[in-house]
Amino acid sequence: MNSSQHILVVDDDGEIRTLLGDYLRQNGFRATTVADGAAMRKAMAREQIDLLVLDIMLRGEDGLALCRAVRQDSDLPIVMLTARGDAVDKIVGLEMGADDYLAKPFSPRELLVRIKSILRRADRQSGPVRPDNVQKYHFDRWTLDTVSRNLYDDEGVVVALSGVQFRLLSRLLAARKRVLSRTQLMDAGDRGVDAFYRTIDVSISRLRQILHDDAREPRIIKTVYGEGYVIGVEVTSV
Repeated sequence: MNSSQHILVVDDDGEIRTLLGDYLRQNGFRATTVADGAAMRKAMAREQIDLLVLDIMLRGEDGLALCRAVRQDSDLPIVMLTARGDAVDKIVGLEMGADDYLAKPFSPRELLVRIKSILRRADRQSGPVRPDNVQKYHFDRWTLDTVSRNLYDDEGVVVALSGVQFRLLSRLLAARKRVLSRTQLMDAGDRGVDAFYRTIDVSISRLRQILHDDAREPRIIKTVYGEGYVIGVEVTSV
């Protein structure tokens, strides 16, 4: 891992900004800390950022809105912070495209472990060719491009996917007809997902909506009760 990787912390609590900024620098990272979305955008326009630590409860534009805005045109890794521990908030944050989620209060060391895990995963996925050498999956009337991370319908229209949705769909497609459990659908480092199995079920439900897959009798993403999920249509790849 490159010790000069640059972490941007967005939190309106000055003490937390100082604590995290100092701790990250002590552990070999470059760190910039800002208080709001406007300053976040300026920092991202001015410098190369490798990971974003983003508080949900910000004054003005909140962290969820900022996460959604960043994810529209960037795969920048994002860790969400919040004082709220409700599972629904975590699901929403992950569905917006966050890579992990940490509830306050937390130890800086725990955040550091998650940051390192996400950056290692991002490094493995950053090459021009996917780990399984597949750049596109074709299934039913859909195409998933693993390079651009976009989903296309049969008319070439781009359909937006969150980070969680993309990872789940790509793993299911890579498995072809093999059933994957919830645990298999999660990265070992995705502790924000690991803590909430319900996130998988909610994301699968939303994927079915995106794919126009009947929730009562799904054809594309099938549920194998007691085991997990499986793709129910033919999958080809290039």
